[in-house]
Amino acid sequence: MLDFTPVRNREMTIVDLAATVTKDDLRTLTNEMIDDYLAAIADARDEDVVFVPQDPHAHDPGAKTPEEVRMAWTLGHVIVHTTAGSEEAAFLAAELARGVELHGRSRYEVPWTTMKTVSQLRQRLEESRRMRLASLDMWPDEPHLDVYYIAQPPSPNAGLKVNAIARFLQGLMHEDSHRAQVREILRQAREADYASARRNATS
Repeated sequence: MLDFTPVRNREMTIVDLAATVTKDDLRTLTNEMIDDYLAAIADARDEDVVFVPQDPHAHDPGAKTPEEVRMAWTLGHVIVHTTAGSEEAAFLAAELARGVELHGRSRYEVPWTTMKTVSQLRQRLEESRRMRLASLDMWPDEPHLDVYYIAQPPSPNAGLKVNAIARFLQGLMHEDSHRAQVREILRQAREADYASARRNATS
């Protein structure tokens, strides 16, 4: 999988990284990311999907309700959020690759409250894989990599000229940043199960 650490450490920019990546690489990277998420939830159970973890740092400025701003995210919430972000990046990248200048957002996020089973999470991940790979098929044979937009604050990429490959990578980088969160939620769920089992055994 692509290492985004140099970008996060500001040793290079997402634009610098994009210069080393091809459209075919984006296809491979998408498959690797989805496969990693599927592997992470391979042993998950339905109750893990709705388990609410402890997260004292939870803060979502884009939350739809005030109550959700500091709400710890469930496994289902994380996966619908990350897939929505990568899908938006993929479809905006396709527009740029076709020579169309940025003209707004392209985001839809499946309501996280509808995610209740592991099979739903797997379906969402596979659906997202299919949609993102399909978006790459929309690229022309000679993509317009000279078409870009200037990233605006508060984006950490503010001021950079973001082309199709860089925009696609932004989605993957965001998705990559949530991988550890998925594993931490599952770890806490297992720990809670263990603690519950011990209480039951001693009662």
